[in-house]
Amino acid sequence: MAIRRGFRFWSTLALLAPASAMALEYLAVAEPAVLYDAPSAKAKPRFIVTRDTPLEIVVTVGAWVKVRDVDGDLVWIGKSSLAAKRTVIVRAERSQVRAAADESSALLFEAERRVVLDLMEPGPPGWAKVQHRDGQTGFVKAAQVWGL
Repeated sequence: MAIRRGFRFWSTLALLAPASAMALEYLAVAEPAVLYDAPSAKAKPRFIVTRDTPLEIVVTVGAWVKVRDVDGDLVWIGKSSLAAKRTVIVRAERSQVRAAADESSALLFEAERRVVLDLMEPGPPGWAKVQHRDGQTGFVKAAQVWGL
């Protein structure tokens, strides 16, 4: 009985933990896909997302995944439409991608709002290493993108 109470205590504590303490999971869309308002192909279609769009995983129910997009919309997508690939999307009007994770580093290129970049690896705190679809690789400030 004591073990069971301990389990309940820690389970309850985990549910009360602030969201920032829990790890967020993101995946990219494998191919253009329809997002629905419920976990069914018979549900109302909400909109279509393009390939490589990052989505935050909220919950998985069978073959369906409830996701959050960059605008905060909560919708459903078929699990098979997601890829293990990680991407980020620019949420600033213009994001500067630099040669190193330092604001004084050389500016390699700028990406406009809504441009999707491949996430190569997390950089030092506050930065991420990204790659543009044309092959250019550099570091972007984490605050300028969504999907980390």
